[in-house]
Amino acid sequence: MNKKIKKLLIGTNNKGKLREIRDLLPKYIKTYSPADFNLNSPKESGNTFKKNSLIKSKYFSKKTKLICLADDSGLEVDLLNKKPGIYSARWAGKNVNFKSAIKKVFKELDKKDKNWKRIKVKARFICALSISYLNKKIVSVEGKVEGKISPIVKGKNGFGYDPIFIPNNKKKTFGEMLSIEKYKIDHRSKAFKKIKKFL
Repeated sequence: MNKKIKKLLIGTNNKGKLREIRDLLPKYIKTYSPADFNLNSPKESGNTFKKNSLIKSKYFSKKTKLICLADDSGLEVDLLNKKPGIYSARWAGKNVNFKSAIKKVFKELDKKDKNWKRIKVKARFICALSISYLNKKIVSVEGKVEGKISPIVKGKNGFGYDPIFIPNNKKKTFGEMLSIEKYKIDHRSKAFKKIKKFL
C-alpha cells in the first residue's frame, strides 16, 4: 500500500454520503460507486459501525476487484440508549425517507421524556471508514462529533439526521451549515484525517 491509490470504489448507495466522501477525497483519485456496477449493498450483520463498514468494503471490493472505501455512520442519542446507532439508515426505511426517521427520533424522545425539548439531549455522530482490497482489510478507523438534538428541524443542507444535530459549541444544525463549514468539524472528516496517509 505504498503506491498512491488512483482508482477507488466508494462503497455506498447513499447519494448524500457518496457526495460527501467524493468531496473529501484527493482530486486525482478516480472514483466509482456501486451504482456504476449495478450492485446492491450487502446485508449489514455487524454489531458495530466498524464491522459494518468492513463488511461493505470487502463485499464491494470482491465484486468489482477495485480497492474499496466504505463508510458506516449514524446518530447515537443518549436518551434513547444510543439509538438509532448502527440502525440509523434502517430507521429511514426502504425508501431512505429521513423525514420519517427524524419524526421517529422525536416520537421516541417524547416517550422517554415529554419535556425533552427543554433539556440538553446529548447525541453524537459516528463514522467508521474501512478500506479493503478483495478480502484483505487495509485500514479501519472511526471519527465522532459530540453535540445535542435540536428540538426543531432546521436547515436543508447535508442529509440524513443533519437538520436535528447541533454540534457542541455551535448554534446551527449540520443542516444549516454550508458543507465547507460542516467538513471542518464533522465525524466523517475526522475519520478521513486518520486514513489520509493510505490514499
